[in-house]
Amino acid sequence: MPERITHFTRDSLVFDVRDEGPISGTPVVLLHGFPQDSRSWDAVVPALHTAGFRTLAPDQRGYSPGARPRRRRDYRGEELAADVAALIAAVDAGPVHLVGHDWGAAAGWQVAAGYPDLIRTLTAVSVPHPAAMVRAIRTSRQAFRSWYMLAFQVPWIPELLLTKPALTRSILERMGQTPQRAARDQSNLAHRTAARGAVHWYRGLPFTDRHTTSRAVRVPTLLVWSDRDKAIGPEGPELTERYVRAPYRLVTLPGVSHWIPDEAPEELAELILDHASTPG
Repeated sequence: MPERITHFTRDSLVFDVRDEGPISGTPVVLLHGFPQDSRSWDAVVPALHTAGFRTLAPDQRGYSPGARPRRRRDYRGEELAADVAALIAAVDAGPVHLVGHDWGAAAGWQVAAGYPDLIRTLTAVSVPHPAAMVRAIRTSRQAFRSWYMLAFQVPWIPELLLTKPALTRSILERMGQTPQRAARDQSNLAHRTAARGAVHWYRGLPFTDRHTTSRAVRVPTLLVWSDRDKAIGPEGPELTERYVRAPYRLVTLPGVSHWIPDEAPEELAELILDHASTPG
């Protein structure tokens, strides 16, 4: 009989995990984005549990208090993907369905490409394949949408600004969050060390091996994008099909902001469940 987990370890780092739903169900691993944590999936998981799936939602590197290394290179893509692989190994329940939003989607792409034997299906929410994203930045207005990725490379100042509650809540609300959800997400940045861990996901980009971000994905893949996303334009999602060598589908949610798991949880859960039935 499988056992519940509340945490897992990798290289002396301790990650908190929310393990819920039918214990014997096929696992669905849910990866949150910036600046959220596992609570961002609260409105999505009930439908997955009703359908018989077990859900595992970790607070990822930089967000779990026991997993906040100080160096930027410790947040390169290979490390983020290896964390997820370690979680799957800790559960020891066979291949999982992997779902990621925002930075969680970016990590999900690398996990699916680098550890295909661990993944049944990939559902990427909001963020396209990394190579498609790079191409979109070079060839479209995506570069203007992604200006903050460069700004976050500056030391100290982003952490200082993000720990100011009113400022962070205002930014999140302008990106489409409700005041209540903006306050929830801002709480993840209340302390300088927590804000540094979150921002280091961006600072780890220069240390990430380009080969690991350019590999094609060979598991059934669903990309869910929304047309009111102020961070991600349509170009990256439209290019993503080039980097998937398996059944692939792009779904665009009209009138929804970047925060799909919060804003359209029922629709997203339905898409995840439908995708989970995709033949391998």
